[in-house]
Amino acid sequence: MVIPVHDVNPVRRTPVVTYALIAANVLVFLYTPGLAGSVAGDSSLSQLCHLQAFLDHYAAVPQELIHHQLPRVVPTGDVGPGGAGCAVGPPTYDKSPVLSVFTAMFLHGGWLHLLGNMLFLLIFGNNVEDRMGHVRFALFYVVCGYAASYGFALLNDDSGDPLIGASGAIAGVLGAYLVLYPKARVWVLVPFLVFLPLRLPAWLVLGFWFVLQAVYSSGEGVSDAGTVAYAAHVVGFLVGMVLAWPLKAGTIPPPEPRGLLFGRKARPRHTW
Repeated sequence: MVIPVHDVNPVRRTPVVTYALIAANVLVFLYTPGLAGSVAGDSSLSQLCHLQAFLDHYAAVPQELIHHQLPRVVPTGDVGPGGAGCAVGPPTYDKSPVLSVFTAMFLHGGWLHLLGNMLFLLIFGNNVEDRMGHVRFALFYVVCGYAASYGFALLNDDSGDPLIGASGAIAGVLGAYLVLYPKARVWVLVPFLVFLPLRLPAWLVLGFWFVLQAVYSSGEGVSDAGTVAYAAHVVGFLVGMVLAWPLKAGTIPPPEPRGLLFGRKARPRHTW
């Protein structure tokens, strides 16, 4: 897997929605109980119980989305008798499966999950927002997130595992970027003994990413196919492409890059 670090594609306006989404994701992560404070992953049982209760309340669950089957007992956040596990009991809240899709888009399972998603959003989200405008981009982001979650739920309607993360919505951003700026140059790090910096066209970087997600969604080539919602990435990416397609004709291609590695950025063309 290549790691994108920078694209040569200047914007005309500040991507305030992209920055706001990144800030919101980071803040929610920092306030997620039993998660942000444990960088080494050595959370206590009490922290894990709090986290389990929090996710059950705010994460999207395929069974709940498709069949509206809300559980009769849920984790309470307390440690069970004798410290053998987490206590359960009747829920003390009313959960809306539809609203849970939105809240789940701001939840992450760890620092790597969060930082990986935010890196992709930062690099590719600013140009898509610049092309769509702030309000349309915000709506686009949410629609892609919902489509990805419900698409995954339809394929896994018997699953009771929580579905969290912004990657479904961000996959939609990647799909839109591929449609709008396929020839934009992206600096990536390719792991080959060491990390080699390469400047590649967006269609190659994002096309390769999509193919990997499609392969992984079938369970091939990965051991964690059951814990990562690759199918949600595929659905979000395709929905993003479809929604961005009407804007393709009026999109001005990025200027030819100049300079060396991470050197001087090309000047944007005067478009208006």
